[in-house]
Amino acid sequence: MGAIPNGYIISKMVADIDIRTKGSKNIGATNVGRILGWKYGFIVLLLDALKGAVPVLCAKYFAINFVEMDNLYFTLICGGLAILGHVYTPFLGFKGGKGVATALGVCLTLVPWTTLGASIVFISVYKISKFVSLGSISASISMPIIYFTLGHIFHYEHFSFSIFIILVCISVLILILHLENIKRLLKGEELKATNRGN
Repeated sequence: MGAIPNGYIISKMVADIDIRTKGSKNIGATNVGRILGWKYGFIVLLLDALKGAVPVLCAKYFAINFVEMDNLYFTLICGGLAILGHVYTPFLGFKGGKGVATALGVCLTLVPWTTLGASIVFISVYKISKFVSLGSISASISMPIIYFTLGHIFHYEHFSFSIFIILVCISVLILILHLENIKRLLKGEELKATNRGN
């Protein structure tokens, strides 16, 4: 499910274009919104988030009686595979998106309060900078920090070391996938959300 390339499919259906050749050449919601309009960008965002949320929810509530494994570990595996499926989709030669929206769906079902906090970080950074990539990078870095703070100190979220490690791994993966964005940000060449690109 994580491997379904929603941005590629929708851009083909709506405009008969290969989104990988337009704008930032990414299949994610930001590039789709930049090229086709934010209505379609939002649809891709929603679908990509569902790719992360549905496997986790199925693992948490439906697979518990069918899998001989600790339910938390199985849930984390399903969430992790959904993100990796999006990033390395076999349907597009193992070159997919950057995993932010799918990770959002995974984290929202696993740690909702932490995800809310990271979403506030994203919105704040985006509003100030107008760079979606910078907002995504900041939110991903904040995830394990917020989770540790809420769970270990304020007890708003049940703290699990396994979930903490997964959040760190997700943050590192998203940072690695945004290395080119970081280079462009440092050079002042990054596209803002309002730039359509080529």
